[in-house]
Amino acid sequence: MIELRDISKTYRTGKVGVQAICGVSLKIGSGEFVAIMGPSGSGKSTLMHILGFLDRPDSGLYYLGKRDITKLTDNELATLRNKLAGFVFQGFHLLPRLNTLGNVELPLIYAGKRHLKENARQKIEDVGLQHRLGHRPNELSGGEQQRIAIARALVNEPLIILADEPTGNLDTKSQEEIMGILRRLNQTGKTIIMVTHESEVARYAKRIIRMRDGKVISDENVSGASCGNPPRKGTGEEVGDEVGTLPGRGPADSIENILSGGRHSPRQGLSKGSAEIIDHLRQALQSITSHKLRTALSMLGILIGVSAVIAMLALGEGAKESISKSLATLGSNLLTIRPGSARQHGVALEVGAVTRFRLQDADAISKLPQVRRVSPVVSGRAQVVYGNKNWNTHIQGTGVDYAEMRAYVPVIGRFFTEEELRMRKKVALLGTTVVKELFGDSSALGATIKINRVSFQVIGVTPEKGATTWRDQDDLAIMPVTTAMYRLLGKEYVDSIDVEVRDAGLIEEAQESIGKLIIKLRAVSEDSFEIRNMHEIQETLASTTKTMAWLLGSIAAISLLVGGIGIMNIMLVSVTERTREIGLRKAIGARAKDIMSQFLIESVVMTFIGGIIGIILGVGIAIILSLSAGWTTKVSGYSIVLATLFSIVVGIGFGLWPAYQASKLNPIEALRYE
Repeated sequence: MIELRDISKTYRTGKVGVQAICGVSLKIGSGEFVAIMGPSGSGKSTLMHILGFLDRPDSGLYYLGKRDITKLTDNELATLRNKLAGFVFQGFHLLPRLNTLGNVELPLIYAGKRHLKENARQKIEDVGLQHRLGHRPNELSGGEQQRIAIARALVNEPLIILADEPTGNLDTKSQEEIMGILRRLNQTGKTIIMVTHESEVARYAKRIIRMRDGKVISDENVSGASCGNPPRKGTGEEVGDEVGTLPGRGPADSIENILSGGRHSPRQGLSKGSAEIIDHLRQALQSITSHKLRTALSMLGILIGVSAVIAMLALGEGAKESISKSLATLGSNLLTIRPGSARQHGVALEVGAVTRFRLQDADAISKLPQVRRVSPVVSGRAQVVYGNKNWNTHIQGTGVDYAEMRAYVPVIGRFFTEEELRMRKKVALLGTTVVKELFGDSSALGATIKINRVSFQVIGVTPEKGATTWRDQDDLAIMPVTTAMYRLLGKEYVDSIDVEVRDAGLIEEAQESIGKLIIKLRAVSEDSFEIRNMHEIQETLASTTKTMAWLLGSIAAISLLVGGIGIMNIMLVSVTERTREIGLRKAIGARAKDIMSQFLIESVVMTFIGGIIGIILGVGIAIILSLSAGWTTKVSGYSIVLATLFSIVVGIGFGLWPAYQASKLNPIEALRYE
């Protein structure tokens, strides 16, 4: 089964080399029970590690059947450890957070046979511990723990059992029980390779190899046959054929077939990849739940980061929506023409001293091809009286198109008509603030009010606009511009002219045409009037809001990044803390990608759970800010998806390095880690 040819192994500590094995050659046949003896430092454990695919020789050849395995990759060696070898360690190496059944199942996970749980139960029953299935290692005696380790070694039906000082930590009774189990396994055809320094333990073996200073000094067959003689049936040096079929196994179990995964049997209904992911996820969840405080601290940073992202983006979106509503009141594609402040002989004159606009100017501007609507505007303040209540408000005289241009289409009643504008009818629309002050909860529609002692009929109520930093947009009364000029305010000129351009792309062209027309009509210079582009104001406000939203989001993202660094720190600590566990997993067949997947999944699961809790907390904070501080907040689905994805990316990004570090650990060094 096994042939070593001139195997040597040297360990290096800094620049100093220590030769553990020097030119060892031996053969081990199928079904043998071999004890390797020698004092401490003789190289017996190193030899067993090489025999069990845990370590590589520096030189020499290792034949398994007819296949030289010295050049196999780490993953291929892991496959051999999982499917051909079973390890029984002196220190048991049982995972404390798993119960008996969970520990015995571990090799099945890395063989892709988790669904064969009955195999694990059967092996536990074989070692006489079926009544201890749900107990954890700290609830078992030393002898029971070692029997569990033997059951774990047997669960994948290996050809070779490797036992490193299997009775070193046991009392006499437990020692006899363990050796009795190993003897019975050998009688069923298992090849047993045992390292021991106790002669009374070695007497159970049929062959004893003694070592000193890294060399084999004797090799004797206890039952009377020397190691060089032809072997007897069941203990001989059977060899595989030219394709590497192992003694006692069929062609389907050739080394090539095993290395290619031919024996892998994923659970019914699941692909190999899906089964592995589910098993890794289960292992990750077990690790997370077994270290609750560490997990909570890990998730805390992500939780704070995600909740900050949600809350900050909610504030940004709320501010954006609030400003958007304010912008909507300005209308779209608007130009506002106002009298300017010209200079004569170096002296700045008051606004409107040179240029004053008339209603005829508005009519002329409306005829330009780029213009859709025009509304002349006059304004002032007046006292409004209804019954025994009065209120001082802003008066706005406008054209008929003002309602559509400035989004003042009334929610109750109607706007005035062209006929009412031409006839200077005494009709008015009131803002919600004026309605509240004069009428309370009563209806204002159709009521007669006095504005500066002039009677007006209320024909509508304007939509609620809200207050801005400069004024309450609902504190006004709108009436026909002719009525305001000639019946109420006594003005012959309009204060401004609002112009709606047909398309946003025509705004600059319209601005230029209007300027030329005013200069032609009024024979004035360009500095005697000004044309304000409301579209530019809207773009500026929108850009400012967007910048603020990104700023808030970036600040929150930084906190999420800090949380990710915390995850990485905790995971690195976890790798160090669980070094021996990683060594055990590799010893029973876990490949580098299995270890990496498990630690990466742990990181992602922690960040995902932290992210979900953070989302709930962030939404709660946004609601509290809205209710208590009066701030406008809006939690969008986009921000929730972004925060969730970002938390997962953080988990993957900051979990990669610890996972990679764990996957690269040497199984021997990891098992010896203190």
